[in-house]
Order: sequence, then C-alpha cells, then structure tokens
Amino acid sequence: MRRILVIKLGALGDMVQALGPFAAIRRHHGRPPEAHITLLTTEAYAEFAAASGCFDDVWVDDRPGVLDIGGWLGLRRRLRGGGFARVYDLQTSDRSSFYYRLFRPGPAPEWSGIAKGCSHPHANPERDSLHTIERQAEQLRDAGITDVPSPDLSWARADVSRFGLDRPYALLVPGGAAHRPAKRWPAGRFAAVAGHLAANGIKPLLLGTEADVLGEVAGGCPEARSLAGETGLLDIAALARDAACAVGNDTGPMHLIAVAGCPSVVLYSAESDPALCAQRGPAVTILRRERLADLTVDDVIGSLNLAC
Repeated sequence: MRRILVIKLGALGDMVQALGPFAAIRRHHGRPPEAHITLLTTEAYAEFAAASGCFDDVWVDDRPGVLDIGGWLGLRRRLRGGGFARVYDLQTSDRSSFYYRLFRPGPAPEWSGIAKGCSHPHANPERDSLHTIERQAEQLRDAGITDVPSPDLSWARADVSRFGLDRPYALLVPGGAAHRPAKRWPAGRFAAVAGHLAANGIKPLLLGTEADVLGEVAGGCPEARSLAGETGLLDIAALARDAACAVGNDTGPMHLIAVAGCPSVVLYSAESDPALCAQRGPAVTILRRERLADLTVDDVIGSLNLAC
C-alpha cells in the first residue's frame, strides 16, 4: 500500500478551494489497498475534511512554536514514522515547506510543493499571481495529476432541523477577520439589506462567530435571526444548499456557501484581490470598491435581485 500525505493547514477559504485537489489526489492514487491517504491539517478543519471521504486518516497539526522543541521533535517522529512515499504540500507556506526538512537525515519522500530541493517543485515564477484554484491545479499537473475537478460539496451533510427554519431564507455573513476591518461592509448596511429581504418575504439568517457584529445587524432588522456561533462548517454547507441567496464579506463561510451552489454576492475592498482568491461557484457575483464604505445598499440590493 502506497502511503500519501497531503498538507493543508487552513484557512477556511483555502480549505474549500483545495477540495478539488483533494478529490484529484484520491482519484489518482486510488483507495486501499492501492493507497492510504492522510491529511495533515489543524483542529478547526479535521471533522470537515474527514467527512469529505478523500482521506483514510486525518492528523491534527498542533503547529509547534519556534521554541517548542518537544513539539517539533514529536512532529518529526510522526512524519518520519508515517512511511510516506509522496507528500502533496498544498499549503506551500514557509512552515509547511520547513516540514520537508524534518525528514532529514535520510531519504525524503517525493514532495510536491515549493520546498527547496523537493522532487516535484511547482517552479512557476508567476505562481503567486494565479488564483488559488488554478495555482493548485498547476502544482498537481507538475506532479503528474492532470485532471483536477472544481470544488464540490455534494457530500456535505448535516441535520439543520434543530434550527426550525422555514423557507425561503437568505444567508448574511457580515463578519470577518477582526484584524482586517477594511474587509467588513458596515453592519448597518447589512441590516438594511436584511430589511429588504424581510420585506420581500425572505427570512434573513446571520452567520458567523462575531456575536457583536451579528447582534448589531439583528438590532437594525428585527426580522433577522442570528445564528452566531451555532453553526459548524457542515451546517453552513447544508443551510446554503437550500438558501434563496447569500450576501457576505470576503470571508471563509462565503467560500462554503458559494461552492454549495447558493446564489452569492461577495463584497470586496482593496484589502483582497478577487483575481487571486475570489469565491467560486455556479452563481457568484463579486462587488468591489476601493473602500467598502463606498459600496451602497442599492448596489448590493441590485446585485442581490439578480442573484435571487
């Protein structure tokens, strides 16, 4: 049995956009007894990845700090003891590239990534100017895998009956990384969009972990319902499958929602470039302004009417 390791540590949007490569690696190498495929990821994505069916085992990387000698030695023992014939580093960060060096001394496995000296380097000098999906497809092509499908969430299942929802409903994702406030459209404008949806008989559901932001939106639209902190990744995919439409900032849940097939409007500022990381799905509309404060409620409602 050929043992394969895939490295993908996060973040959520990157994890979703790696679903196509995950499926391609599985199809290329086969299933037991031909191949045993392990994913190395972080705790936040372990359950989600295991449910995909692409992996025979999921390992959690505790991401040891620089001075955590015991953690690094433990990770090294685990990697060297895995008996891996090939590694696909889909994270391609400085950290994951350093993992290649943990196999020394001794022969390293075949390695697809950007680690210096690896057997199957993605050597395109323009790789950082490619969208994540095209970049990873090119990386796998250089490693001999030529058929990489689009991300797919048809396998994602969750019992969302506990929310007691009636259709139609729409998903709003007003949060985002706290350290990047320029990626957030003002909460009051999300409330205005929620009010528009409610006036048209569509229940606004607010998703995310930022209870304060979701609470501000709900405070401006009594018909909106906040599910702050109540939804896991599989829940979001299941909710998106039956949603009328979605509006959100450029943040991880919108990648899930878009791939699940929900008509989605995603809001971008100059803080991120949709050419490199835009959500992909069958019905995605990207709205971008230099400053999100310049994006009006009418702009979003106009695009939302096209999407719903």
